[in-house]
Amino acid sequence: MMKTEASLDEKAIVAAAERALSDIAAIRGEVSKVIFGQESVVENTILAVLSGGHALLVGVPGLAKTRLVTTLGEVLGLAANRIQFTPDLMPSDILGSEVMDQDDSGRRSFRFVKGPVFAQLLMADEINRASPRTQSALLQAMQEYHITIAGQRYDLPAPFHVLATQNPLEQEGTYPLPEAQLDRFLLQVDVNYPELAAERQILLETTGLGETRPEAIIDAQRLIEIQALVRQMPVSETVVDAILSLVRSARPGQGNASTDKNVAWGPGPRAGQAMMLCARARALYEGRLAPSLDDIFALAEPILQHRMALTFAARAEGMSVRDVIAGLVRQAKG
Repeated sequence: MMKTEASLDEKAIVAAAERALSDIAAIRGEVSKVIFGQESVVENTILAVLSGGHALLVGVPGLAKTRLVTTLGEVLGLAANRIQFTPDLMPSDILGSEVMDQDDSGRRSFRFVKGPVFAQLLMADEINRASPRTQSALLQAMQEYHITIAGQRYDLPAPFHVLATQNPLEQEGTYPLPEAQLDRFLLQVDVNYPELAAERQILLETTGLGETRPEAIIDAQRLIEIQALVRQMPVSETVVDAILSLVRSARPGQGNASTDKNVAWGPGPRAGQAMMLCARARALYEGRLAPSLDDIFALAEPILQHRMALTFAARAEGMSVRDVIAGLVRQAKG
């Protein structure tokens, strides 16, 4: 009897996965109508959402980061808001605040006015321009999925995702995110310049009178179903071992000579959790029903790079975190 029930569960998961494959393929197609090129950026951003997490998009201005977030909100059928972070932004500007109302009889009472954080998809534009106080207010909401004002708890909408952007060039008047807060982001997505063919298409498609508008493919409830499915997908022992091996090899004191020499501190268990979820989501994104070692290697950089720091000597030699991760992946591949 137990075998039959297990078999039925497996069949149900496979059927749900096949339906999800179709939805995700449609999402990819709809996003590609608006965002040209940048396949890895689009993929990693969607993976963060499918995995139920948040993403940090790092790139110079003008690379369609804002447009990507807006497009995803429309395609996924999510209520979206955008906050432009500035040094004078206060926590109440994003969370909301209490205001005093007076009724016809003269009785006064406080009423909570929700801030822009009450959205299903929130774009935190140039998050490193806000003060640490404001950053921590948002990052706490990202972790807890609720806020507390005057002792009263207010739950955020479900699903709730933050896609934050950061400009790596302009550092004047910025407040870099502390390492512990960077760890709140499931992925760091580096947004680079587009390829020649993609940039040509951008010029032709975005400078005319008409502009393509994406259509909603799914809604919030369907996204929650896909996120639940991601957590049910089977992961082989080989893949689990590869995740553990890669994450642990990025920590000093674990027997990896290169890491011991170049890494000051490495990723914690949250990195392994992120890789486990994102590997499942990437399998669905690529049209497969189970993750493989290739998923782990492809996700190593976006998942690990913001969870590691190099020693002073490594930085002085011009080494980057990406160089270290690339070396660890080469070792893992054998």
